Amino acid sequence: MKNQIKITIVAILGVFIVSCSTESPVTATVVPPTSQQSTTDSAPEAIPMIQTRDNQIRYLALGDSYTIGQSVCQSCRFPVQLQQSLENTNTKNSFSLKIIAQTGWTTSDLISAINSQNLISDYDLVTLLIGVNNQYQRRPFSLFEKEFPELVNKSIALAKGNKTNLIVVSIPDYAYTPFGQGSSSPATISAEIDNYNTFAKNYCEARNIRFINITDITRKGLTNKSLVTNDGLHPSEEAYRLFVERIAPKAAASLNK
Repeated sequence: MKNQIKITIVAILGVFIVSCSTESPVTATVVPPTSQQSTTDSAPEAIPMIQTRDNQIRYLALGDSYTIGQSVCQSCRFPVQLQQSLENTNTKNSFSLKIIAQTGWTTSDLISAINSQNLISDYDLVTLLIGVNNQYQRRPFSLFEKEFPELVNKSIALAKGNKTNLIVVSIPDYAYTPFGQGSSSPATISAEIDNYNTFAKNYCEARNIRFINITDITRKGLTNKSLVTNDGLHPSEEAYRLFVERIAPKAAASLNK
């Protein structure tokens, strides 16, 4: 009888242990690292002192929700933080900032917006961040291949025809947000974002145009929730601050040429 009781107890414990070991905890789906994702952090690069100019430094920011700063305050968006960062390197220089960007814009929308404005081609600095809505709205990749170079050329023309005045910024990866995790395949989002960024990077590097990768910063959005706004999709003020840490040194170097 005692042996039968022991056998019964062991059997019950065995079932309990197996059920515990095979139960899956509820966690976010983490997308595997991709070729665009950095695995190491480095100290921010120092921002060189900007040479004093007689005239105001004019900055034009072109893009979509990531440039207009959807769901963050006006002073939190990355172009404003970049302007402030550059101003702090030399208080004798004054800056002006013009933003042409809207949430949801594709490359086609940005081209139309630029064409509709009577812009003077005398900007000392231009940033371009575009493409996520081409991917999200399922536009053909061939459209980006055609229109991204067109936007780069328009940006250079607006930057006094000087490509050293242009900085292209990589597309953030929204797969690493609560919104992205709700999609059917976050890994597919990341792979497609990589495809867009690889094309843009290769295009820029072949023409000695500055291309700055910030995608890896946004790929920390699941482990560092402070990088995502309360809307569960867009970068936060802190994420944009980290963008600016990378962009500002290159922007200052461009302004000194």
